[in-house]
Amino acid sequence: MPEGIALPGNRWDLLDGRTPGDPPRVSVVVAHYEQPAQLARCLAALAGQDHPADRLEVIVADDGSAEAPRVPSGVRLLRQADEGFRLAAVRNLGAAHATGEVLVFLDADTVPEPGFIRELSRMPGLAPDVVAVGRRRHADLSDAPAVADVREVVGGRELPEPGWLADAYRRSRDLLDADDRSYRHVIGAVLACSRIMFDAAGGFDETFRSYGGEDWEWTYRAWLQGAVLAHAASAVAWHDGPDAGARDGVGLAHRNAEAMLLSGLIPVPGSRPHGLPTPRVDVAVTGPRDASDAARFVSVDSVAAAVPGAVVVDDADLAAAAGALDRVRLHIEIVRPVRAGAGLAALVESVAREGVGVTTVTADDGRPLLRIRSMRAAAREARWHRDDLFPRAVERNEGVGELSSEPDVSAYLGGWG
Repeated sequence: MPEGIALPGNRWDLLDGRTPGDPPRVSVVVAHYEQPAQLARCLAALAGQDHPADRLEVIVADDGSAEAPRVPSGVRLLRQADEGFRLAAVRNLGAAHATGEVLVFLDADTVPEPGFIRELSRMPGLAPDVVAVGRRRHADLSDAPAVADVREVVGGRELPEPGWLADAYRRSRDLLDADDRSYRHVIGAVLACSRIMFDAAGGFDETFRSYGGEDWEWTYRAWLQGAVLAHAASAVAWHDGPDAGARDGVGLAHRNAEAMLLSGLIPVPGSRPHGLPTPRVDVAVTGPRDASDAARFVSVDSVAAAVPGAVVVDDADLAAAAGALDRVRLHIEIVRPVRAGAGLAALVESVAREGVGVTTVTADDGRPLLRIRSMRAAAREARWHRDDLFPRAVERNEGVGELSSEPDVSAYLGGWG
């Protein structure tokens, strides 16, 4: 069982006003490629952090620059071959050699304010389930000197922050009200998580070979592993240049390519295709164990038909959580033979929307008919060996009726019975 605080739901606010007894050991992974001046500014700012120097490890992970970057004494340099854009792989390289209990991912063109590491690592240092994203501000730092405190040089250089992101943080109360699509509000250039959470989610997907998307895909996997998402607005770092959406050459075609790639990797509604099949399962359905073939057939078929994105799977395959089943968000376990219809889909989505761990649908006499289980909740509770971190619910639902006798499959299929 991990050390630290086990949080219910997405309640990072329960950490307000608390700091770790000892500052966490932090490893900063700085991703770099052919940016010597920007790297110098970033490393100077890291040297000026108010986090204890003996609890701070800085690793520069270089993505195949023609010449090895120059780093000061005490900064570790790791390099990989130049095989094209491999940001995901170079972050994994740095993480593989990191020794800290909290990992901070920072891009070389991003310059942290002196309190950045302290503020960003606070919550993951207290509660290892937290994935914290800092506030990335923007400025033209092209001719700015390398200084310990970037606030000395940003005056008059500020550039606009992306309004869509600021709006998202405001609406979600800095991600306190996170949901299944809040991965879109986590920026890999100012990201912190515990080693425990990084290992639980797995590293960044190294098949990403162009700018953007690898941080969102990783965050979604972390979410399914029970991550608590938090925006640490007081952890400020300054990006040299405008937001990607405001840069020349980063337009609709690029955004479309990113969205189409993610649609096959993140099967949640709002990210997956509306009609095309996806290689990953979002909602897994398993049938009743003690039922006739006909009762099982009607049970799983009617549930799958009633719930968009639902796929009938084998219990053993679901437990293995591999391949197409490595992104399952919800599990509908059919306990007794049922016939499902309208009304079940809304209940299924409410489990995720309301942060419920398990909802049990019962017959009139209270016997369970099916259970809708959040895999995010299951992952966190398994990690902590607890069953009280997410609420449970029991209810009747008009969209689920018990099959009390052997069904007539022809009548079911034909619609006359």
